[in-house]
Amino acid sequence: MAQSLKVAVQMDHVSTIQIEGDSTFAMCLEAQNRGHHLFHYTPSQLSLRDGTVYAQMEPMVLRDTAGDHYTLGEGVRTDLSEMDVVLLRQDPPFDMSYITSTHLLERVHPQTLVVNDPAWVRNSPEKIFVTEFPDLMPETLITSDPEEIAAFRRDMGDIIIKPLYGNGGAGVFHLRADDRNLSSLLEMFESLYREPLIAQRYLPAVRAGDKRIILVDGEPVGAINRVPAETDARSNMHVGGRAEPVDLTEREREICARIAPSLKERGFLFVGIDVIGDVMTEINVTSPTGIREVARFGGADIAALLWDAIEARR
Repeated sequence: MAQSLKVAVQMDHVSTIQIEGDSTFAMCLEAQNRGHHLFHYTPSQLSLRDGTVYAQMEPMVLRDTAGDHYTLGEGVRTDLSEMDVVLLRQDPPFDMSYITSTHLLERVHPQTLVVNDPAWVRNSPEKIFVTEFPDLMPETLITSDPEEIAAFRRDMGDIIIKPLYGNGGAGVFHLRADDRNLSSLLEMFESLYREPLIAQRYLPAVRAGDKRIILVDGEPVGAINRVPAETDARSNMHVGGRAEPVDLTEREREICARIAPSLKERGFLFVGIDVIGDVMTEINVTSPTGIREVARFGGADIAALLWDAIEARR
């Protein structure tokens, strides 16, 4: 049994999560079961004053009971350097608020172990980090230039287009080669986002599923297949995708082996990659999910494997 650790969790408020599919809840429940002490705060409660990073933290006790899954104690203004571990687990969007929190957490890491490493989270946006492995990806364009996007579609035919820093399937469009809505769509994106867009060659294999593979300390430990609804191009589960059990193929193990050195170099203890057919589309390092779904299908206890890796570093 490892020594008891003080674990702060930077997350969207615990009252808002759906525990049956929430990886943060699974991580925290495992920590609690190991005797670690949990402290809850939201990103808006994080502050830096005179060189000290602190937050208004509430002691947190969890129960695996829908509708009655948490109790929070009285909030106390706490120096993050007094914590042993911080779990960086708020959901994207990966905006300036998110980036600012990584700058603040960088002040306490690695004396207080932040999972994942905040500097590398900031420097490895999921849809950009993956472009370091172009031979493992579908053809991809990142740009704000409408003419470049139009030329890319002429070259590729059907494309997927989405916000570069979006998440959860929001703003993802499948445009066919003859779709007349591209110009209007780009005008809408321009009014909503200042950042570039990402376009990729459409992969028909997505109809059979978009596989989420979870890696702990660079090693693949489990996967689920997310099958899109018949009426949707997106496989994300909260927009109607269906999770199903799946094994890793040799190609997927090859992809994991290729990216493992980069994950270890950047201190990424918990990562989720997305694979469609035989290509990788994203490397998720901000707030990956999938722990509870893997366990539900009889797969590995990923939360336990993650805490084994964390405890080995404390």
